[in-house]
Amino acid sequence: MTPNAIGAVVNHVADRIIGMPIIGPRVAIDGPDGAGKTHFAEALAAALQNRRRPVARISIDDFHNVRAVRYRQGRHSPLGFWEDSYNYSRFRSDVLEPFAPQGSRRFRRASYSHVTDEILDPPFETADPAAILIVDGIFLHRVELRAQWDLTVFLDVAFTETARRMALRDGTSPDPDHPSMRRYVEGQREYFRQSQPQQRATILVDNNNLHAPGILRG
Repeated sequence: MTPNAIGAVVNHVADRIIGMPIIGPRVAIDGPDGAGKTHFAEALAAALQNRRRPVARISIDDFHNVRAVRYRQGRHSPLGFWEDSYNYSRFRSDVLEPFAPQGSRRFRRASYSHVTDEILDPPFETADPAAILIVDGIFLHRVELRAQWDLTVFLDVAFTETARRMALRDGTSPDPDHPSMRRYVEGQREYFRQSQPQQRATILVDNNNLHAPGILRG
C-alpha cells in the first residue's frame, strides 16, 4: 500500500471526524474479514494523533464469545458465525456506553482471551474526555450497534480478494467457495443481507486494491 494512496483516504476520513460537531465521536471501521480494517484503523488513529487528537483504539475481536457459544449451532454453521461470534452485551457496557455523550470514559479493552478461551474482567482504563473511539471489526452495522456510531467506514472488498489475503495471513483456502470457508463467507453474506452495511456506512471505501484505495461515497 503506497503511503500517498492510503494517506489521501485516511486524511479524508480524519477531516470528516475532526469536522464533526461532537466531542469524542465513536467511529467504526467495518468490512469483511481480510478487508484491511485493522491497518486502516491504525492509520486513522495515527493521523488523528498527529493532529493532537486523543484516540482510544479497540477491536471487537477482543469481545468474542467463548467457543462453546460461538459453535453451539455447529462448527461450520454460517448462522452461528453471524449470530454467535461476539459478546455484544459486554461490548456495549465496556466500550460503547463509556464513550457515549456524557459517558464516564471508563472502559475495558477486552472481555475474552483467545489463548485460554475465558471471559476476562481486566482493569478499567480511563480515556481522555475528548478521546475519539476507533473500533475495527466485522458486523459493526448490526442492529444492536448501528445507532451507537457517530461515523462509520465500510471497506468494500470482494470475497475473492479477501480469501486470497486471508490465505496469505492465516493459511486458509484462497477460494471463497471452498467448503472450509463456507461458515465465514456465508455468515458475512447473511450480515450484508440483514444489515446492508455498504448502504448504511457514512463513508464507503473501495479497498480491493491495497495500493489504490478509493472513496466511493462520503
